[in-house]
Amino acid sequence: MMLNWTYRIVRTVVLISLLVAVSIGGAFGQSLSPIDSLSHAEQPLEIDNYPLRKNGKRDWWEANQTHSTRFRPKQLIVPASLVAIGALGVGAKAPLHGLNVSIRDGLYDLSQGRKYHFDDYIQYAPVAFYLSLDFMGIEAKHSFGERVAVAGVTYIAVSALSQSIKHIAREPRPDTGTRNSFPSGHTTTAFAGAELVRSEYGWGAGMGAYAIAATVGFMRMYNDRHWFNDVVAGAGFGILSARIGYWLLPLNRHIFRIPRKGQAVVATPIYYSQTNALGLSCAVQF
Repeated sequence: MMLNWTYRIVRTVVLISLLVAVSIGGAFGQSLSPIDSLSHAEQPLEIDNYPLRKNGKRDWWEANQTHSTRFRPKQLIVPASLVAIGALGVGAKAPLHGLNVSIRDGLYDLSQGRKYHFDDYIQYAPVAFYLSLDFMGIEAKHSFGERVAVAGVTYIAVSALSQSIKHIAREPRPDTGTRNSFPSGHTTTAFAGAELVRSEYGWGAGMGAYAIAATVGFMRMYNDRHWFNDVVAGAGFGILSARIGYWLLPLNRHIFRIPRKGQAVVATPIYYSQTNALGLSCAVQF
């Protein structure tokens, strides 16, 4: 009995480690470009060879692209693979159903029903680091305004993807049977933040953020709130959401006139005595 219990726990730890390794490994492969190895600073892509529009002007979308915001098909490999693996556990007759039950039983033997809810809070730690590490002396690739825009779009995607799939899949939770288990929303939130940190600050901070995300995923299973496949899919949806945030950054720059990293913005209030009115003078240094 003791050997069987130990085997279940070891297998669970190995599977979680593989999940993190695949996520990190795929993201690492995305980051090995010359521009990333030289500097954190992001410069616009060279667009001289891009075709002109009919009016003879370059496309504003291309003019606002940087290496981190450009869509590349290989960026879909890791999140799509994780979501596909997670989908194999949906349903009572799914291929991963037996693995889900085995992992749940092993973790219950470990926890004996004890639950810890710190995962409800640390799921937001990675995105908090994403927004604030630049102020702590770790150089960011993008300005604070750009990071806010990326984070905003990312978590709109997190909510849209996780909540819509929950209503479509209607997978029962392991503890209550409520039909909103797949995918894990907490895990999606945490892995989205981890990928944002990795993309913005590199692997020094990214490894720590991914460790927090993996902890959140593990605790969702430890607390009997999610199946293993829910966590795997949540990691995939989170990474995808972070990429969506960066892909749409050029659009947000264009709509909201967000200054790039390194652009100086100075705003000065003005009082017009003749009309008794207030104004604002704004200067942007490019």
